[in-house]
Amino acid sequence: MPDIFRSILLAFVRVHLLHHAAEAPIYGLEMMHELARHGYTLSPGTLDPIFHSLETAGYLVVEERNVNGKIRKYYHITDEGRFALALLRPKVAEMVGEVLHPNENQDPHGN
Repeated sequence: MPDIFRSILLAFVRVHLLHHAAEAPIYGLEMMHELARHGYTLSPGTLDPIFHSLETAGYLVVEERNVNGKIRKYYHITDEGRFALALLRPKVAEMVGEVLHPNENQDPHGN
């Protein structure tokens, strides 16, 4: 996949992770399955750095839990993450809406 496509798709993955973290704590394998449901096949080697970057940016915090003798990292959205998601939602909706329905929002002059 060309780098530009990968970059765009991973940006959508970031927003999708914030969306789900806003609903409830999330963890890697769960999100791999969720993303696969949407046609995204991501390995832990791709997903883990995304989680880490969202954590470093202050949008997620991690909590380690012992689940059946194994440590699982649960990610919780922060107030900054909720604020970022609130800013992103209308921007994503506007741009995606324009891409999916290009003639609905044009003026008669094609602008």
